[in-house]
Amino acid sequence: MFKTLLTLARGRASSAAERLADDNALAILDQQMREATQGYDHARKALALAQAQAEREEARIGGLVGQIGDLETRVEAALNRGATEMAREGAEAIAALEADRDAAREAQKGFAAEAGRLRGKVTILTQRLADLERGRRIARASDAVGRTRTATGAGALATVEDAEATLARLRERQKLADAEADALDRLDPTGAPRSTAERMADAGFGPRLKPTADDVLARIKARRETPPA
Repeated sequence: MFKTLLTLARGRASSAAERLADDNALAILDQQMREATQGYDHARKALALAQAQAEREEARIGGLVGQIGDLETRVEAALNRGATEMAREGAEAIAALEADRDAAREAQKGFAAEAGRLRGKVTILTQRLADLERGRRIARASDAVGRTRTATGAGALATVEDAEATLARLRERQKLADAEADALDRLDPTGAPRSTAERMADAGFGPRLKPTADDVLARIKARRETPPA
């Protein structure tokens, strides 16, 4: 049971790590690119140093070869004149210079080989970094498109649908209001029962429904003409 729980915990941790890596893939890629660029810069600096050292050893070899040639001429002149001691001294100097020359040649070969190895590494890194940079730009563009698609996806569609439903309700209310207004406009106020009775009363058919100014004046005159009791 404990082993099963441990395996489950490891599986969940691995899944969480994968989700974390997926959610932060661009940030991780940016950091990896920075680290790769730092390694690339170090490789370029190492290449420049190896080339400089190889060139320095090459120049040193040229100087030693010149000194050796000059001393050989002098030793030969000394031997021609019978100055064996001077010739021997020159030969010893030549031997030391040749040892330095041979050591410089070995060093130059080593530096040249290192420069060649680093040059190939820098060339490969340059190409691969360029490919990574292009891929990163594409990934960033795709991520931006994805975010835009998400922003205008189901959530935005639902909002649009809600807005359309609201607009439809408003239009329905407006249609109902317009219909009511049209119905009211079509109604003939003279057709109401109250208006008909008033018109018939005015024509003398039955009692008046409401007093008129003539009725008021008649009532007042009658009150004035009637003596008080």
